[in-house]
Amino acid sequence: MAGAQADATGLAGRYATALFDLAQEREALDAVTGDLARFRQLLDESAEFARLVRSPIVSRDDQVKAVTAIADKLGMNELTRNFVGYVASQRRLFSLAAMIRSFEALVARARGEVIAEVTSAHALTDEQKSALEGALKQAVGGAVAIRTDVDPSLIGGLVVRVGSRMIDGSIRTKLHSLKLAMKGVG
Repeated sequence: MAGAQADATGLAGRYATALFDLAQEREALDAVTGDLARFRQLLDESAEFARLVRSPIVSRDDQVKAVTAIADKLGMNELTRNFVGYVASQRRLFSLAAMIRSFEALVARARGEVIAEVTSAHALTDEQKSALEGALKQAVGGAVAIRTDVDPSLIGGLVVRVGSRMIDGSIRTKLHSLKLAMKGVG
């Protein structure tokens, strides 16, 4: 796993690598991966939680108490709970989203998967996610882990990023292209 760890640089990468190693050692990779996905979802969906994580005004003790209470309430693995508590105690919660992304990349690499970041105007149904995963598997030629995000400003369609490749099929982009084309006509 040294190759995956070598790519995890910076603050977020170092924390993610440490958690990844511990999770592997304790055979808790799946549990920690699921827990972090829920934390990522909470960051995306709760403005209050995002403020808590990013605010320099909230005391260290309050941040530790809050994130460990959330982990307990959600029934998260002890390793995940201890990790977010430690991150809070070090005043590094502002990097939690980046740590989660780095951790997910390490897990994907360990499993031989490619991460596809999919942004849609509305939340995708399980059926849509399955269909998209199947299409991406064929296009990539291997296993794909899908990370979804919602951006209502897209109006409709999808933006899919796999590695350095991006496919933008959003209505917002199509309207912007049409607008530019219309300017050229006049």
